[in-house]
Amino acid sequence: MNVLPGLEVLIHQEPRRIQGKRIGLVSNQSAVTHDLQHAVKLLHAGRGWKLTALFGPEHGIWGEAQDMAHVDHSTDPLTGLPVYSLYGKNESDLAPRREVLRNLDALVIDLQDIGSRYYTFIYTMALCMREAAALGLEVIVLDRPNPIDGIHLEGNIREEKYSSFVGMFPLPTRHGMTAGELARWFARYYRDVHKLECNLTVVPMKGWSRSMWWGDTGLPWVIPSPNMPTVYTATVYPGMCLVEGTNLSEGRGTTHPFEFFGAPWIKDAFKFAERLNHLGLPGVRFRPHYFLPTFHKHAGKVCGGVELHVTNRSLFEPYRTGLWCVKVARDENPDEFKWRTETYEFVSDRLAIDLLAGSARYRELVESGGNIDSWVREWEDGLHEFARVRDEFLLYRE
Repeated sequence: MNVLPGLEVLIHQEPRRIQGKRIGLVSNQSAVTHDLQHAVKLLHAGRGWKLTALFGPEHGIWGEAQDMAHVDHSTDPLTGLPVYSLYGKNESDLAPRREVLRNLDALVIDLQDIGSRYYTFIYTMALCMREAAALGLEVIVLDRPNPIDGIHLEGNIREEKYSSFVGMFPLPTRHGMTAGELARWFARYYRDVHKLECNLTVVPMKGWSRSMWWGDTGLPWVIPSPNMPTVYTATVYPGMCLVEGTNLSEGRGTTHPFEFFGAPWIKDAFKFAERLNHLGLPGVRFRPHYFLPTFHKHAGKVCGGVELHVTNRSLFEPYRTGLWCVKVARDENPDEFKWRTETYEFVSDRLAIDLLAGSARYRELVESGGNIDSWVREWEDGLHEFARVRDEFLLYRE
């Protein structure tokens, strides 16, 4: 039996939740049913409710914009409704305007997360919850699967100093939660820390269990962002997104973003792959590869590097793998390797790598020639505490 996402549960089984209401929808192209019907069309059809406004996260409501490209307000080509961008030119544009929310009875959120702390959609959801809470507006989150399962946890807990739009909350890098479960946790956080009582309803999925990977759900994969083409990309993303904090190419501008990484100054891809394979990282092999990005970093230049081949996803440690990948690239090419210094996700006073790692500790280890695994061993207590805290907000049990 297919997993039913929260969208289908709402439309076909629990429409009373939105009956008689003026609703706004925060969503993008990936908000589909098992037979590829989209949330915008289904909710615009309105059987006793009225869809009046649309809100688009990073990349836009139909997913056409590249990473960190600001998106303007627009008119939806399908419905003619106004589309309010939640990824504009400034950090203040990341949250919906209260004057728009005041015209709604409920804000419906249907966004496909991919299970990694960096992915910005969960923070768009959180900021919508914050603004809605200030107005007493109901928020209805339609839940979707965590595509890389809801069991595995990995990484350090983000330090408060490194809070940003790629880490607004103290999550580990791979959090093992669904968007709906995170919404429940964010609501408690806002209540306890900011004294904002969020009127939250989560519509759970039917048929999903924590051990499921996307391929177990029977649902079609619709790219949630332009450089997340497959579930395989999502599998490596918790580690390989770290490459964004460097002058290495993370494979944007190729057909396999985050699965390829390298740079023009890595001349011997075979030696580089051998060095990475020698680490013996579990569940992954590195194949030497040369690629030519058509846009983004090093566009039009041949990059030497590797392709990651995950051989056992249960053993694979994506974050630890990404940490080692960046370190080895720096160790092999210390003169050419650089940390990214440009503004990253609206932040200019801290390095992108520190925001992504949620700490300066990683960068300091790399620069001092330290052993990454000495830091990895320090995560255990934090992950145990996170697992204890998150248990209260879980909606699905094995």
